[in-house]
Amino acid sequence: MTAHPGLAWLDDTAAARRAAGLHREPVARTSGSAIVDLASNDYLGLIRHPEVLAGATAALRRWGGGSTGSRLVTGTTTEHELLERELAEFTGAESGLVFSSGYAANLGAVTALSGRDALVVSDAGSHASLVDACRLSRARVVVTPHNEVDAVAAALAARTEPRALVLTDSVFSTDGDLAPLRALHRVCRAHGAFLLVDEAHGVGVRGAGGRGLVHEVGLAGEPDLIVTATLSKSLASQGGVVLADGRIREHLVDTARTFIFDTGLAPAAVGAARGALKVLRAEPERAAAVLDRAADLARITGVVAPPSAVVSVVLGEPQVALDASRRCRDRGVHVGCFRPPSVPAGTSRLRLTARANLTGDDLALVDEVLTDVLAGAHA
Repeated sequence: MTAHPGLAWLDDTAAARRAAGLHREPVARTSGSAIVDLASNDYLGLIRHPEVLAGATAALRRWGGGSTGSRLVTGTTTEHELLERELAEFTGAESGLVFSSGYAANLGAVTALSGRDALVVSDAGSHASLVDACRLSRARVVVTPHNEVDAVAAALAARTEPRALVLTDSVFSTDGDLAPLRALHRVCRAHGAFLLVDEAHGVGVRGAGGRGLVHEVGLAGEPDLIVTATLSKSLASQGGVVLADGRIREHLVDTARTFIFDTGLAPAAVGAARGALKVLRAEPERAAAVLDRAADLARITGVVAPPSAVVSVVLGEPQVALDASRRCRDRGVHVGCFRPPSVPAGTSRLRLTARANLTGDDLALVDEVLTDVLAGAHA
């Protein structure tokens, strides 16, 4: 086939990415593989739990393979409504609204709560979904240095817009560190701003029984605080949710484009998330086990124990991190490899994620493999 001249730029940019060690390619998982998984976000180890599978199967049999339409047309089932109530009760929020993904939840919430007459202040470490939400918000956007509360306060104090929204992750996805939520909320309240906290990596890990960092620091249910979360990590499914004051939920139903125009979350995914939440309620010790396993992984890799499930081992250049991750996988340990633009230049890394159900044998293999691989990477 003759190459189209208009596509030549794709070849050039692809070659540049490969030369920089930034080429990406999906790798299919093998069902039943014996590999030790330190790359997924299945923090509680529930992805194949009987309650999760039973919840998904029951919803699938009752409602079918898809939700058939937008949540405002035919895409809402009683299963969706039950999950929203259960998640709100679990996290201490007044109400919940389920979206088709955590990404969609962030896009929907930020764009619906901002606009041309608003200021949006976002932490430099915020997840890509919040970054994209800023771009779509039509608001004036100020990006503040990571976890610098004084910079947030200065941006809010200097604003001329009538409304303001401050964005942050609770647990940051690449370094695994925590946001100073109490201080951020105090600043927001002092300046009449709303605080939106993405709890994607907090729910199931932080707080009493995994209720999240917002709950842990005593801010659950505050009317000027919005929580977003995903169902695809600790809750072993997929989808997203916004947890907030009932008036905010009503506003999102009327105005959030990713709610109005997107097909509703498949019932089987809703059922799976409800099953995972049921297990977490019955076995709250799973949340503490995640942090214990993260401490084990930190000891093995020689980094400081994180306050989350994320263990980040910075290696520097993209190709070094990529080669190290491949050597781990070849020896039976799957680790994440984070390179730009996921992380800043010069900080490519192995990203290990702890799971509550990692066994002693798993950790022994991880210790053997990572000790050897990291010695070679640092040589």
